[in-house]
Amino acid sequence: MIQSTNKILVPIDFSEQSMIALEQSYNLAKKYNAEITLLHVIEDGSLISKFFTAKQHDDLKAKVQKDLDIIATDVTKKTKTVVNTLVAKGSAYEKINEVAELINATMIVMGTNGEINLKKKFIGSNSLRVVRESKIPVITIRGKKHRKGIENIVLPLDLSKETREKVGMAVELSKLFNGAVIHVVSVLITSDEFLVNKLSRQLGQVKSFLEKEGVECTAEIVKGVKGDDSLAENILEYAEKVEGDLIMIMTQQEIDFTKYFVGSSAQEIINSSFIPVLSIRPAFRKDKSFFPNTY
Repeated sequence: MIQSTNKILVPIDFSEQSMIALEQSYNLAKKYNAEITLLHVIEDGSLISKFFTAKQHDDLKAKVQKDLDIIATDVTKKTKTVVNTLVAKGSAYEKINEVAELINATMIVMGTNGEINLKKKFIGSNSLRVVRESKIPVITIRGKKHRKGIENIVLPLDLSKETREKVGMAVELSKLFNGAVIHVVSVLITSDEFLVNKLSRQLGQVKSFLEKEGVECTAEIVKGVKGDDSLAENILEYAEKVEGDLIMIMTQQEIDFTKYFVGSSAQEIINSSFIPVLSIRPAFRKDKSFFPNTY
């Protein structure tokens, strides 16, 4: 096996959901010609850990390392993929992002149980904290059953300037997965004629660009009602309707408009979706236009 420069980081806590996430990483690893790195974080500061002796901590780490190595060997035999293992100690979300940067990971794939109080609008689970701080794409997986590959990509669009970046990555994924269909959707929550027309034009521009790239696509405007909850619900309903395998979202909103790094709609999609969610943190750009004429 030839080592690849692409690396997929998969946090493992030995729960069912983290093992489902690992299974979903196989196809991504093949398509990206990537290695997989399994990471288990031993949380420090817990009440139980405070009563552990140094030897007990060492024994625990050795046992975790052995269990990870068993999984890695099994994955390598099954997929012919290079699999590395790491055990770290500390805060789970901090160590996941730290290790991702250390190994220069291409993306993070992790399971989530979707446990967060959305009404309080704070980042309360490890998966959402990873998404909030990650500099690379993160795929969160909550559902139990998924296709092995990607046939349908759901691409929600609004009037934000990050549209260009998200569309480009959708095209890349579509081509990697042998022509996955991209379903572009915008949720209409305003009656403002200027914004409605702008949204319609943008949707048409994106569809035209995708077709020129040779990507099969659909484009639809869904009528919603005002409110963040409605926006997320409409996107999730649409994703179910088109049998989506992946929902692509941007997680950083404009600082001028919100104090939350991950907006409440993005939080609810990550928290509620049984379809895997790819969260992308947009690169900083000085361009303030809604939708540049060229890609």
